[in-house]
Amino acid sequence: MVSLKLQKRLAASVLKCGKRKVWLDPNEITEIHNANSRQNFRKLIKDGYVIRKPNKIHSRSRVNARLEAKRKGRHMGLGKRRGTREARFPSKIIWMRRMRVLRRLLKKYRSTEKIDKHLYHTLYLKVKGNEFKNKRVLMEHIHKEKSEILRAKMLQKEGEARRERAKAKRERAAARAAEKEKKLLEEGS
Repeated sequence: MVSLKLQKRLAASVLKCGKRKVWLDPNEITEIHNANSRQNFRKLIKDGYVIRKPNKIHSRSRVNARLEAKRKGRHMGLGKRRGTREARFPSKIIWMRRMRVLRRLLKKYRSTEKIDKHLYHTLYLKVKGNEFKNKRVLMEHIHKEKSEILRAKMLQKEGEARRERAKAKRERAAARAAEKEKKLLEEGS
């Protein structure tokens, strides 16, 4: 068999691909062997004696199937883990996510005036101090705090009303006593 090394190189150059992608027609070997210029190869390519092979298919179906299984939690057991727990999912990231969730909730409650700025500040510091493990716990705490504040206000109002009533009662009693004294003084004279 004749050597077609030069022909393959020229064909690859014309086709703008590698030599492994060049197909030379085995039935037209003599014509291809005689071609020794790029111009000749352009003609051969046009005639279909030299063709660029198609790219090989590199299927991802197996990869996709495995990833799908991994999403369900398969192939993720102790034997498949290389990094430490901290390396695989850092506790700092968990902390950051929790902080952002809780702070976002506090901001939302403050903007909708569900909590005032004083309660916001105290809760903000408590969130930072790791007092609430999740959103639900924080919401429960807020409801409890609000009810406590309302109760304190109500008690304060009741106390004020009671003091007012007592004061009015004392004043009435004093007025009655003064009236009585006045009457006694008038009867005495």
